Amino acid sequence: MKFSNVALESIDYALPSECWTSEFLEEQLSPIYERLKLPKGRLEFMTGIRERRFWPADTLPSAMAASAAEKLLAKSSLSKDKIDLLVHGAVCRDRMEPATAAYVHGQLGLGANTQIFDVSNACLGVLNGVTLAASMIESGAIKTALIVSGENGRQLIESTLQQLLNADIDRQSIKPFFSNLTIGAGAVALLLCHKDLLKEDKPLLTAAVVQTDSSHNHLCEGGNASEGGLEMQTDSEGLLEAGISLAQKNWGLFKQETGWNEDTPERIICHQVGKQHAKRLYEALSLDVEKDFSTFETLGNTGSAALPITLATALETGAIQSGDAVALLGIGSGLSSIMLALQA
Repeated sequence: MKFSNVALESIDYALPSECWTSEFLEEQLSPIYERLKLPKGRLEFMTGIRERRFWPADTLPSAMAASAAEKLLAKSSLSKDKIDLLVHGAVCRDRMEPATAAYVHGQLGLGANTQIFDVSNACLGVLNGVTLAASMIESGAIKTALIVSGENGRQLIESTLQQLLNADIDRQSIKPFFSNLTIGAGAVALLLCHKDLLKEDKPLLTAAVVQTDSSHNHLCEGGNASEGGLEMQTDSEGLLEAGISLAQKNWGLFKQETGWNEDTPERIICHQVGKQHAKRLYEALSLDVEKDFSTFETLGNTGSAALPITLATALETGAIQSGDAVALLGIGSGLSSIMLALQA
Protein backbone atom coordinates (compact mmCIF):
# COMPACT_ATOMS: atom_id res chain seq x y z
CA MET A 1 0.00 0.00 0.00
CA LYS A 2 1.28 3.42 -0.94
CA PHE A 3 0.00 6.70 0.44
CA SER A 4 0.37 10.18 -1.02
CA ASN A 5 -2.02 12.18 1.14
CA VAL A 6 -1.76 10.87 4.71
CA ALA A 7 -0.15 12.98 7.43
CA LEU A 8 0.57 12.30 11.08
CA GLU A 9 -0.94 15.54 12.39
CA SER A 10 -0.27 14.82 16.08
CA ILE A 11 0.83 12.05 18.40
CA ASP A 12 0.95 11.92 22.21
CA TYR A 13 1.00 9.45 25.07
CA ALA A 14 0.24 8.98 28.75
CA LEU A 15 2.17 6.91 31.30
CA PRO A 16 1.24 5.74 34.79
CA SER A 17 3.32 6.95 37.72
CA GLU A 18 3.71 3.66 39.62
CA CYS A 19 7.03 2.01 38.76
CA TRP A 20 7.92 -1.67 39.20
CA THR A 21 11.58 -2.51 38.67
CA SER A 22 12.83 -5.87 37.50
CA GLU A 23 14.63 -6.11 40.84
CA PHE A 24 11.29 -5.66 42.63
CA LEU A 25 9.70 -8.48 40.63
CA GLU A 26 12.59 -10.79 41.41
CA GLU A 27 12.20 -9.98 45.10
CA GLN A 28 8.58 -11.18 44.86
CA LEU A 29 9.84 -14.40 43.27
CA SER A 30 12.72 -14.92 45.70
CA PRO A 31 11.39 -18.29 46.99
CA ILE A 32 11.48 -19.66 43.43
CA TYR A 33 14.81 -18.02 42.62
CA GLU A 34 16.36 -19.58 45.71
CA ARG A 35 14.88 -23.04 45.11
CA LEU A 36 15.88 -23.11 41.42
CA LYS A 37 19.20 -21.36 42.09
CA LEU A 38 18.40 -18.61 39.59
CA PRO A 39 20.79 -15.64 39.76
CA LYS A 40 19.35 -12.28 40.80
CA GLY A 41 19.41 -9.76 37.96
CA ARG A 42 18.52 -12.44 35.41
CA LEU A 43 15.33 -10.66 34.28
CA GLU A 44 17.01 -7.35 33.45
CA PHE A 45 20.10 -9.05 32.03
CA MET A 46 18.11 -11.17 29.58
CA THR A 47 15.61 -8.50 28.50
CA GLY A 48 17.30 -5.16 29.06
CA ILE A 49 14.16 -4.01 30.91
CA ARG A 50 14.99 -2.14 34.11
CA GLU A 51 11.45 -1.10 34.97
CA ARG A 52 7.87 -0.86 33.79
CA ARG A 53 4.89 1.20 34.93
CA PHE A 54 1.32 0.37 35.93
CA TRP A 55 -1.98 2.08 36.58
CA PRO A 56 -4.16 0.80 39.44
CA ALA A 57 -5.77 -2.52 38.49
CA ASP A 58 -9.25 -1.00 38.23
CA THR A 59 -8.23 1.68 35.72
CA LEU A 60 -10.24 1.17 32.53
CA PRO A 61 -8.50 1.04 29.13
CA SER A 62 -10.86 3.75 27.86
CA ALA A 63 -9.69 6.12 30.60
CA MET A 64 -6.06 5.46 29.73
CA ALA A 65 -6.67 6.00 26.02
CA ALA A 66 -8.74 9.12 26.62
CA SER A 67 -5.98 10.64 28.78
CA ALA A 68 -3.50 10.34 25.88
CA ALA A 69 -6.10 11.62 23.39
CA GLU A 70 -6.89 14.65 25.56
CA LYS A 71 -3.20 15.62 25.55
CA LEU A 72 -3.14 15.24 21.77
CA LEU A 73 -6.29 17.26 21.15
CA ALA A 74 -4.98 20.07 23.37
CA LYS A 75 -2.09 20.65 20.98
CA SER A 76 -3.69 19.68 17.65
CA SER A 77 -4.69 22.31 15.12
CA LEU A 78 -7.74 20.21 14.23
CA SER A 79 -10.87 20.49 16.37
CA LYS A 80 -12.43 17.33 17.74
CA ASP A 81 -15.71 17.93 15.90
CA LYS A 82 -13.76 17.29 12.67
CA ILE A 83 -12.73 13.73 13.60
CA ASP A 84 -14.36 11.31 11.17
CA LEU A 85 -13.12 8.03 12.69
CA LEU A 86 -12.10 6.81 16.14
CA VAL A 87 -10.33 3.44 16.51
CA HIS A 88 -9.35 1.80 19.80
CA GLY A 89 -6.58 -0.69 19.02
CA ALA A 90 -5.56 -2.13 22.41
CA VAL A 91 -5.41 -5.69 23.66
CA CYS A 92 -7.10 -4.42 26.84
CA ARG A 93 -10.79 -3.52 26.61
CA ASP A 94 -13.34 -2.20 29.06
CA ARG A 95 -15.67 -5.13 28.36
CA MET A 96 -16.91 -7.36 25.56
CA GLU A 97 -19.70 -4.97 24.54
CA PRO A 98 -19.92 -2.18 23.59
CA ALA A 99 -16.69 -1.30 21.81
CA THR A 100 -14.16 0.42 24.09
CA ALA A 101 -14.09 3.13 21.42
CA ALA A 102 -17.63 4.02 22.52
CA TYR A 103 -16.39 4.93 25.98
CA VAL A 104 -13.41 6.87 24.62
CA HIS A 105 -15.79 8.73 22.28
CA GLY A 106 -17.98 9.72 25.23
CA GLN A 107 -15.09 10.80 27.46
CA LEU A 108 -13.64 12.98 24.69
CA GLY A 109 -17.02 14.46 23.72
CA LEU A 110 -16.62 13.65 20.03
CA GLY A 111 -19.38 14.38 17.56
CA ALA A 112 -22.18 12.19 16.25
CA ASN A 113 -20.47 12.15 12.85
CA THR A 114 -17.51 10.15 14.21
CA GLN A 115 -17.51 6.48 13.20
CA ILE A 116 -16.16 4.25 15.99
CA PHE A 117 -14.86 0.71 16.31
CA ASP A 118 -12.24 -1.45 18.03
CA VAL A 119 -9.40 -3.26 16.29
CA SER A 120 -7.80 -6.18 18.11
CA ASN A 121 -4.64 -7.88 16.85
CA ALA A 122 -2.33 -8.45 19.81
CA CYS A 123 0.52 -5.92 19.78
CA LEU A 124 -0.36 -4.73 16.26
CA GLY A 125 -3.82 -3.29 16.93
CA VAL A 126 -2.74 0.35 16.70
CA LEU A 127 -0.70 -0.23 13.54
CA ASN A 128 -3.67 -2.08 12.02
CA GLY A 129 -5.82 0.92 12.92
CA VAL A 130 -3.29 3.28 11.33
CA THR A 131 -3.18 1.22 8.14
CA LEU A 132 -6.98 1.04 7.90
CA ALA A 133 -7.40 4.76 8.59
CA ALA A 134 -4.66 5.71 6.13
CA SER A 135 -6.32 3.66 3.41
CA MET A 136 -9.65 5.40 4.11
CA ILE A 137 -8.02 8.83 4.01
CA GLU A 138 -6.17 8.00 0.81
CA SER A 139 -9.39 6.80 -0.84
CA GLY A 140 -11.26 9.95 0.15
CA ALA A 141 -13.73 8.14 2.40
CA ILE A 142 -12.64 10.21 5.43
CA LYS A 143 -10.41 13.20 6.14
CA THR A 144 -9.35 12.54 9.74
CA ALA A 145 -8.87 9.57 12.08
CA LEU A 146 -7.95 9.29 15.75
CA ILE A 147 -6.32 5.98 16.71
CA VAL A 148 -5.92 5.29 20.44
CA SER A 149 -4.82 2.54 22.79
CA GLY A 150 -4.82 2.02 26.55
CA GLU A 151 -2.83 -0.96 27.86
CA ASN A 152 -2.31 -2.03 31.48
CA GLY A 153 -0.46 -5.30 32.09
CA ARG A 154 -0.69 -5.11 35.87
CA GLN A 155 -3.34 -7.78 36.25
CA LEU A 156 -1.35 -10.17 34.05
CA ILE A 157 1.84 -9.69 36.06
CA GLU A 158 0.02 -10.02 39.39
CA SER A 159 -1.66 -13.23 38.18
CA THR A 160 1.68 -14.54 36.92
CA LEU A 161 3.39 -13.90 40.26
CA GLN A 162 0.58 -15.72 42.06
CA GLN A 163 0.71 -18.67 39.64
CA LEU A 164 4.46 -19.03 39.93
CA LEU A 165 4.53 -18.82 43.72
CA ASN A 166 1.71 -21.36 44.12
CA ALA A 167 2.86 -23.91 41.55
CA ASP A 168 5.51 -26.63 41.49
CA ILE A 169 7.75 -24.83 39.00
CA ASP A 170 11.09 -26.06 37.64
CA ARG A 171 13.55 -24.37 35.28
CA GLN A 172 11.73 -25.74 32.23
CA SER A 173 8.14 -25.03 33.26
CA ILE A 174 8.91 -21.43 34.26
CA LYS A 175 9.91 -20.52 30.71
CA PRO A 176 6.38 -19.98 29.25
CA PHE A 177 5.67 -17.42 32.00
CA PHE A 178 8.87 -15.43 31.63
CA SER A 179 7.58 -13.12 28.87
CA ASN A 180 4.71 -12.04 31.14
CA LEU A 181 7.22 -10.31 33.42
CA THR A 182 8.28 -7.97 30.60
CA ILE A 183 4.81 -6.42 30.24
CA GLY A 184 4.13 -2.79 31.23
CA ALA A 185 1.44 -0.15 30.75
CA GLY A 186 0.93 2.93 28.62
CA ALA A 187 -1.53 4.79 26.43
CA VAL A 188 -1.12 6.50 23.09
CA ALA A 189 -3.11 8.57 20.60
CA LEU A 190 -2.35 9.35 16.94
CA LEU A 191 -4.27 11.76 14.73
CA LEU A 192 -4.03 11.12 10.98
CA CYS A 193 -5.43 13.53 8.44
CA HIS A 194 -5.41 14.38 4.76
CA LYS A 195 -2.36 16.52 4.13
CA ASP A 196 -4.53 19.29 2.66
CA LEU A 197 -5.77 20.00 6.21
CA LEU A 198 -2.28 20.75 7.54
CA LYS A 199 -1.37 24.25 8.64
CA GLU A 200 2.35 23.40 8.91
CA ASP A 201 4.70 20.63 7.82
CA LYS A 202 4.05 17.28 9.52
CA PRO A 203 5.37 13.73 9.03
CA LEU A 204 3.82 11.91 6.08
CA LEU A 205 2.90 8.23 6.04
CA THR A 206 4.03 6.97 2.65
CA ALA A 207 3.70 3.17 2.62
CA ALA A 208 2.63 0.05 4.51
CA VAL A 209 3.16 -3.67 3.96
CA VAL A 210 1.61 -6.59 5.82
CA GLN A 211 2.43 -10.28 6.17
CA THR A 212 0.65 -12.95 8.25
CA ASP A 213 1.64 -16.50 9.17
CA SER A 214 -1.14 -17.98 11.31
CA SER A 215 0.56 -21.39 11.48
CA HIS A 216 2.29 -19.95 14.55
CA ASN A 217 -0.86 -18.70 16.30
CA HIS A 218 -0.28 -21.11 19.21
CA LEU A 219 3.09 -19.69 20.27
CA CYS A 220 1.63 -16.94 22.47
CA GLU A 221 -1.85 -17.41 23.90
CA GLY A 222 -3.57 -15.52 26.69
CA GLY A 223 -6.95 -14.93 28.27
CA ASN A 224 -8.90 -15.19 31.49
CA ALA A 225 -7.55 -17.66 34.03
CA SER A 226 -9.96 -20.29 35.37
CA GLU A 227 -9.41 -19.03 38.93
CA GLY A 228 -9.79 -15.39 37.93
CA GLY A 229 -7.31 -12.86 36.66
CA LEU A 230 -5.38 -13.21 33.43
CA GLU A 231 -2.91 -15.75 32.14
CA MET A 232 -0.59 -15.93 29.16
CA GLN A 233 1.91 -18.54 28.11
CA THR A 234 4.56 -17.91 25.47
CA ASP A 235 7.05 -20.10 23.68
CA SER A 236 9.57 -17.26 23.66
CA GLU A 237 12.23 -19.01 21.61
CA GLY A 238 9.74 -20.32 19.05
CA LEU A 239 8.00 -16.96 18.82
CA LEU A 240 11.30 -15.17 18.29
CA GLU A 241 12.41 -17.50 15.50
CA ALA A 242 9.03 -17.43 13.74
CA GLY A 243 8.79 -13.66 14.14
CA ILE A 244 12.24 -13.08 12.66
CA SER A 245 11.41 -15.30 9.69
CA LEU A 246 8.15 -13.42 9.02
CA ALA A 247 9.89 -10.05 9.44
CA GLN A 248 12.50 -11.03 6.84
CA LYS A 249 9.76 -11.77 4.32
CA ASN A 250 7.95 -8.53 5.10
CA TRP A 251 11.16 -6.49 4.93
CA GLY A 252 11.69 -7.77 1.39
CA LEU A 253 8.19 -6.60 0.46
CA PHE A 254 8.78 -3.30 2.25
CA LYS A 255 11.87 -2.58 0.16
CA GLN A 256 9.97 -3.38 -3.03
CA GLU A 257 7.04 -1.14 -2.05
CA THR A 258 9.12 1.83 -0.91
CA GLY A 259 12.22 1.58 -3.09
CA TRP A 260 14.25 1.78 0.12
CA ASN A 261 17.25 -0.34 1.03
CA GLU A 262 18.94 -1.14 4.33
CA ASP A 263 20.76 2.22 4.34
CA THR A 264 17.71 4.42 3.62
CA PRO A 265 16.12 4.87 7.08
CA GLU A 266 17.74 7.48 9.29
CA ARG A 267 15.77 6.11 12.24
CA ILE A 268 14.23 2.68 12.90
CA ILE A 269 11.62 1.88 15.55
CA CYS A 270 10.58 -1.70 16.28
CA HIS A 271 7.96 -3.26 18.52
CA GLN A 272 9.41 -2.95 22.04
CA VAL A 273 9.97 -6.46 23.42
CA GLY A 274 13.54 -6.47 24.76
CA LYS A 275 17.20 -6.32 23.81
CA GLN A 276 17.53 -9.88 22.49
CA HIS A 277 14.60 -9.49 20.10
CA ALA A 278 15.94 -6.15 18.84
CA LYS A 279 19.45 -7.54 18.37
CA ARG A 280 18.22 -10.56 16.40
CA LEU A 281 15.90 -8.46 14.23
CA TYR A 282 18.59 -5.98 13.24
CA GLU A 283 21.00 -8.80 12.45
CA ALA A 284 18.42 -10.70 10.36
CA LEU A 285 17.43 -7.62 8.32
CA SER A 286 21.03 -6.35 7.97
CA LEU A 287 20.08 -3.04 9.57
CA ASP A 288 22.34 -0.69 11.52
CA VAL A 289 21.48 -1.04 15.22
CA GLU A 290 22.82 2.48 15.79
CA LYS A 291 19.66 3.74 14.06
CA ASP A 292 17.45 2.05 16.65
CA PHE A 293 15.41 4.07 19.13
CA SER A 294 13.96 2.16 22.07
CA THR A 295 11.90 2.65 25.23
CA PHE A 296 11.61 -0.92 26.49
CA GLU A 297 14.35 -0.27 29.06
CA THR A 298 12.03 1.90 31.16
CA LEU A 299 8.55 0.95 29.87
CA GLY A 300 8.75 -2.77 29.15
CA ASN A 301 6.43 -4.18 26.50
CA THR A 302 3.28 -2.02 26.47
CA GLY A 303 1.51 -4.10 23.84
CA SER A 304 -0.16 -2.21 21.01
CA ALA A 305 0.99 1.11 22.51
CA ALA A 306 4.68 0.16 22.51
CA LEU A 307 5.82 1.14 19.03
CA PRO A 308 3.70 4.32 18.75
CA ILE A 309 4.77 5.53 22.22
CA THR A 310 8.37 5.02 21.14
CA LEU A 311 7.71 6.97 17.95
CA ALA A 312 6.16 9.79 19.98
CA THR A 313 9.15 9.84 22.32
CA ALA A 314 11.61 9.91 19.42
CA LEU A 315 9.79 12.89 17.88
CA GLU A 316 9.52 14.61 21.27
CA THR A 317 13.22 14.26 22.10
CA GLY A 318 14.54 15.18 18.66
CA ALA A 319 15.78 11.67 17.91
CA ILE A 320 13.77 12.03 14.69
CA GLN A 321 14.54 15.19 12.72
CA SER A 322 12.49 16.87 9.99
CA GLY A 323 13.11 15.11 6.69
CA ASP A 324 14.22 11.81 8.25
CA ALA A 325 13.11 8.58 6.62
CA VAL A 326 11.69 6.44 9.46
CA ALA A 327 10.97 2.71 9.32
CA LEU A 328 8.35 1.41 11.76
CA LEU A 329 8.70 -2.36 12.12
CA GLY A 330 5.80 -3.99 13.94
CA ILE A 331 5.18 -7.63 14.81
CA GLY A 332 2.58 -9.31 16.96
CA SER A 333 1.63 -12.80 18.06
CA GLY A 334 -0.65 -14.59 15.70
CA LEU A 335 1.75 -14.02 13.79
CA SER A 336 1.47 -10.75 11.89
CA SER A 337 3.96 -8.14 10.76
CA ILE A 338 3.21 -4.58 9.67
CA MET A 339 5.92 -2.26 8.41
CA LEU A 340 5.27 1.44 7.79
CA ALA A 341 7.33 4.13 6.06
CA LEU A 342 7.23 7.62 7.54
CA GLN A 343 8.80 10.75 6.09
CA ALA A 344 9.33 13.12 9.00
